[in-house]
Amino acid sequence: MGGLIKSSIARKVAMALSGLFLVFFLLQHFTINFTSIISADVFNELSHFMGTNFVVQFLLQPVLIFGVVFHFIMGFILEIRNRNARDVSYARYDGGANSSWMSRNMIITGLVVLAFLGLHFYDFWVPEIVHKYIEFAPEDATRYYGELVEKFESPIRTGLYVISFVFLGLHLWHGFASSFQSVGFNNKYSVAATKFAKAFAIVIPLGFVVIALVHYFNH
Repeated sequence: MGGLIKSSIARKVAMALSGLFLVFFLLQHFTINFTSIISADVFNELSHFMGTNFVVQFLLQPVLIFGVVFHFIMGFILEIRNRNARDVSYARYDGGANSSWMSRNMIITGLVVLAFLGLHFYDFWVPEIVHKYIEFAPEDATRYYGELVEKFESPIRTGLYVISFVFLGLHLWHGFASSFQSVGFNNKYSVAATKFAKAFAIVIPLGFVVIALVHYFNH
C-alpha cells in the first residue's frame, strides 16, 4: 500500500477519481439550485428532503466532505512534487510552449475554488448545522428558498460568487477532461468524453452564475 501511495501514477489516478466524484455532486447541487429560479416550492421540497434524509446527512455528506479535503490535499501534493521534479530553472522554463494556462495554474484556480467553498460553508452549511443541531429549531420545510435568495441581496457577495464560478470553470476545463486520461480512458469514445468535459466546464459554472444573478436582480 505504501508503494502504491508513493507512485506518481497512483496519485494521479486518485486525484482524477476524487475529481470525478466531486463532479457528480456538483451536477446534483446545480440541479437542485437551478429549480430555485423556476419554482420556490420545488426548491423547498428538494432542499428539505436533502436536509432531513438520514442517508444524505449522515452517510453521503461526510463522504462528500472527505472527497473535497482529499482532492485538494492530493492536488497540493502533486503540485509540490511536480515543482520539485523539474530539472530546469524557472528562468528558462517556458510553460506555455506545450501546456495551456489552465493546466499550469490548476493550483491557483483550485485555491480560489477552495476559498469559495469556505464562503459557501459559512453561508449555508454552518447555519444549517446551527439551526438543526445547536438551536434545535423546529422543522420548517419552506425556509430554504428565503435563506437562499437572502445571500444574493449583497452585490459584493453576489460578485464573489460569480468570480468563484468563473474560476471553477477554468479549473474544470483542464481538470475534468484530463481526469479521463488519468484513469486510462483512451478509446474511440475519448474524444467525445473530452468534448463533454469541456462543455460541462462551461455550462455548469455559467448556470450557477445565472442563478446568482437572477436572484440578485430579482431584489
